[in-house]
Amino acid sequence: MEDRARRVVVTGIGLITPLACNTEDTWRRLVAGESGMAEITQFDHSGHLVHFAAEVKGFNAVDYMDKRVARRMDPFAQYAVAAARMAHEDSGLDVSREPERVGAIVATGIGGLKTFEAQLDDLRSNNKAWDRINPLFIPMMIPNMGAAQVSLELGTKGPLSTVSTACAASTMAVGDAFELIRRGDADAIFAGGSEAAITPVGIAAFAAMRALSRRNEAPEEASRPFDADRDGFVMGEGGGVLVLEELEHALDRGARIYAEVAGYGMSSDSFHMTAPDDSGEPQARAIRAALAEAGVAPDEVDYINAHGTATDSGDIAETKVIKLALGDHAYGVAISSTKSMVGHCLGGAGAIEAAFTALTISRGVIPPTVNLTTADPLCDLDYVPLTAREARVEVAMSNSFGFGGHNATLVLRRFA
Repeated sequence: MEDRARRVVVTGIGLITPLACNTEDTWRRLVAGESGMAEITQFDHSGHLVHFAAEVKGFNAVDYMDKRVARRMDPFAQYAVAAARMAHEDSGLDVSREPERVGAIVATGIGGLKTFEAQLDDLRSNNKAWDRINPLFIPMMIPNMGAAQVSLELGTKGPLSTVSTACAASTMAVGDAFELIRRGDADAIFAGGSEAAITPVGIAAFAAMRALSRRNEAPEEASRPFDADRDGFVMGEGGGVLVLEELEHALDRGARIYAEVAGYGMSSDSFHMTAPDDSGEPQARAIRAALAEAGVAPDEVDYINAHGTATDSGDIAETKVIKLALGDHAYGVAISSTKSMVGHCLGGAGAIEAAFTALTISRGVIPPTVNLTTADPLCDLDYVPLTAREARVEVAMSNSFGFGGHNATLVLRRFA
């Protein structure tokens, strides 16, 4: 019981996003309401239904790691390592002092899709025999290599894990890290997620599901969470890593604290492979569990970073979820979907959004939901449309709901 009383805080943040390859420029552009969507440059999209995405721009892996190491990583792992290095530097944590007490939990929804496609293309186009496959193919492709490479590069020797629960994956990675520190298994954990699935197969497959927006003529206007004219999400990529640390450990070394992680809740829909349970009750249970663990009443929540993908059923369901979980206070809480600017980064989305939530608390600015010009009548809450809002946020939540019915919510609060 004593270990359960351990408090957990955020002492470092690292971001690689479609807005910028660092935290400060990402945040600056986010609160300015700028879009990271544009025409796809990574492959010839001429035969595709969707011609745009939210790509990471200007990323150079050798800025964060040795080029020989970078060659052995899929881009999703490169993004994870880059974000982790930034978070490490931001936190000032000395991993080498007690590496056995520092862990890494890094999520991904898909893993090394670019490596997988490139290897098959190489084999087919060059008529190579199957015994000539790249010996690094497996260790570059498998999903756990984001976490593994972060541990290898930073020298962590504590808990090491990967979460792969679709769009909820990195919210669960942060939540799992929170729980491990709370119960005394580690003093600090690099927690987050990454994704790099903007590939010919990735775009074609999500388009075939009719999950992606098809606004090829206006990419910057395509991600429209909660708007009546929304038509699907925009594929994003990138990575986000937070340094979660036990409070006394952080205070003893004089660390800066962005926010406290106070609660974490999970639930399952048991409903459909891809569609949310439109009753909203399973997702609301995750929110209630997170609030209960945090000791926070529903009417104390000031801000919610919504899952907000801009899919028709998803946005309506999340609006219902918030009403079920918060009651009448749902109409008084500020809500925004930052996916309107960075797209949907799949397994990396939750950590990126948890970082945005911590920054909202720390900086006193709520990011907007851009492109929200005409609200869907069934989405009738305060989604902070178009323009950022200055506000003192004491308690905030971040929601993630993944394919297969994976639901997760984090509660963060101002440290005091």
